[in-house]
Amino acid sequence: MRRIETVGDLEALYGPRVPAAVSKVARHLTPLYRAWVANARFCILSTVGHGGVHGSPRGDDGAVVHVADAETLWLPDWRGNNRIEALRDIVEDGRVALLFLVPGSGTTVRVNGTAFLTDDEAARSRFAKGARMPATVVVIHIDEVYTQCAKAVIRSGLWSRDDRDTVPTVGQILADMTDGEEGGAEYDRTYVERSKPKLW
Repeated sequence: MRRIETVGDLEALYGPRVPAAVSKVARHLTPLYRAWVANARFCILSTVGHGGVHGSPRGDDGAVVHVADAETLWLPDWRGNNRIEALRDIVEDGRVALLFLVPGSGTTVRVNGTAFLTDDEAARSRFAKGARMPATVVVIHIDEVYTQCAKAVIRSGLWSRDDRDTVPTVGQILADMTDGEEGGAEYDRTYVERSKPKLW
């Protein structure tokens, strides 16, 4: 199998960029990009660090990020499994990318930038759910923001399909990985209810 090892070889396969792919890029949140990001409830956070690269889903029951200003986003880090891989990456490297998705929309919005973590109480309290606050907030400086064309969403039929029955469940995967000591059908059946007290 031939490996493509130079940017020149790569560019020869694809040709010049489509003009709109360049003209849609902003260095900060324009009013329309701000409206899009401020209304997204879900994004994927991508990071890089000494341990490799990581992509983690982030979601909330309202906006997934707080728009602090046209160049700054705040992303709360709610309870999880404490692997904290993405957070380690941010402390080590700081480069981040976010991919925002909105159910029903073929558009995705990408934000690239740099980030740091804070445990500042005022920042954490911005996201308070009753007495609960995130352990940290990811503060993201935007280097660029742009839309991604809808072709991938159209090709996949992402919002018009339900393919759950074609893939194993988390309970099945856990059971397989632990020789039946964890997971299983009961894990899957009760997961949503068990998770509700731990969402924030």
